[in-house]
Amino acid sequence: MEEQLKFRDPALAKKVADHIESLAPSYTVKFCHVCGTHEWTITHHGLRALLPKTVEVIAGPGCPVCILPAADIDEAIFLALEGVTVATYGDVIRVPASKTSLQEAKASGGDVRIVYGVGDAVKMAKKEPNRDFVFFAIGFETTAPSTAVEVLNKPLENLSFLVSHRLIPPAMELLLGVEGLQISGFIAPGHVSTIIGVKAYEMFPKVYHMPTVVAGFEPLDVLFAISMLLKQIGDGKARLENEYPHCVRWDGNVKAQQLIEKVFKVVDGRWRGLGTIPSSALVLREEFAAYDARKKYDIKIEGSRDLLPGCLCHLVIVGKINPSECPLFMKTCTPQTPKGACMVSNEGTCRIWAKHKITE
Repeated sequence: MEEQLKFRDPALAKKVADHIESLAPSYTVKFCHVCGTHEWTITHHGLRALLPKTVEVIAGPGCPVCILPAADIDEAIFLALEGVTVATYGDVIRVPASKTSLQEAKASGGDVRIVYGVGDAVKMAKKEPNRDFVFFAIGFETTAPSTAVEVLNKPLENLSFLVSHRLIPPAMELLLGVEGLQISGFIAPGHVSTIIGVKAYEMFPKVYHMPTVVAGFEPLDVLFAISMLLKQIGDGKARLENEYPHCVRWDGNVKAQQLIEKVFKVVDGRWRGLGTIPSSALVLREEFAAYDARKKYDIKIEGSRDLLPGCLCHLVIVGKINPSECPLFMKTCTPQTPKGACMVSNEGTCRIWAKHKITE
C-alpha cells in the first residue's frame, strides 16, 4: 500500500502536471489508451482536468467485455437455452447480445453461472460429471494463458470452451486507420503488456512513427506516460518506452506466451461495432478440437446485431466521441438499464463516466 500511495502523491502529481504544461505544443495532440483500467484511473482521479487544453486523452478498445461481439454472446445464450451450463465472468452476463442477454437467458431457465476464473468452471465440471459445462472464455492476452493451462490439463469431457479471446496490438493498428481520429500517441496497457512485453509494440514507432509508452495504472503512472509522449513529440522522434518497468519486461512473460502459442492459433476476429480485425482473435488448435464448444455443439448463429438503435458504443470504443455525445447516455442507457456494452462493465467507458457523473 505504501508503494501504491507513492504513485498517488498529490504534490508530485502537481509537479508532473506542470512539466506536462511546459511540454505541451500549441496545437492539439490526442493520446489514446487501450485499457479500461486506465480510463478508470484517469476519470476517477480527474487527470484530464490537470492537462493543458491542447493535450487530450481518449479511450480506445481496451474493455474486453465492451468489444465482445454480439454473435459470441448469442452462441453462449444458445448453449444455455439448450441445457448446457455456461460459466463466465460476472460482467458478461448483462451485456446485450442481438436480442437478449445471458442474464435474461438465465431468467428463462438457462443455467448461467458466474465464476472468478476458468478454474472455477473446471471444479464445477468435476463436481457435476453428469452435466455439460462450457466456459465462455473472454478477455485479452491477460486471460488467455489461464484458459490455455486448463486446456492443456485435459479437463473432463463434460467441459468445453467457447473461446472469445482477442489481441490488443491489432486493434491498436486498426485505430490508426480510423477516419478522422488522428491519434498522436499510444498509452499501451500495463496488464496486457506483462504478458506480451514491450517488444509487441515495436511496429508503432518503427512503421507508423507513433510515440508509444507502456504505462501502469496509478495516477502518476499515467501522468508520467503523458509527459514521455509529449517529450517524444517535442523531440520529433517516435520511440517505444516503458513507464512500467517494475512489472513489464521487454520480452514479457515468455512462458505465458508459449502457453498461448501451444493451445491457440491466431485468426481474424470480429470486435463489437468494429467489424473484423485481421489476426486479432484466438481459437483452439485442431488437436484440442474436442474441447471446442463451437465444434462440439455445432453452433450456428445468424443475423447477429452488435448495436441497438441509437447506441453509439462503436464510436465510444474507438475514442471518436465521448460517452456524453451518445444520445442514449444517461437517458435510456444507464448502469441499471444498459443498452450498449460500454455501459455494463466496470471497465466500460460509458459506465465509468456514468459512475463519476460526467455528462459533458
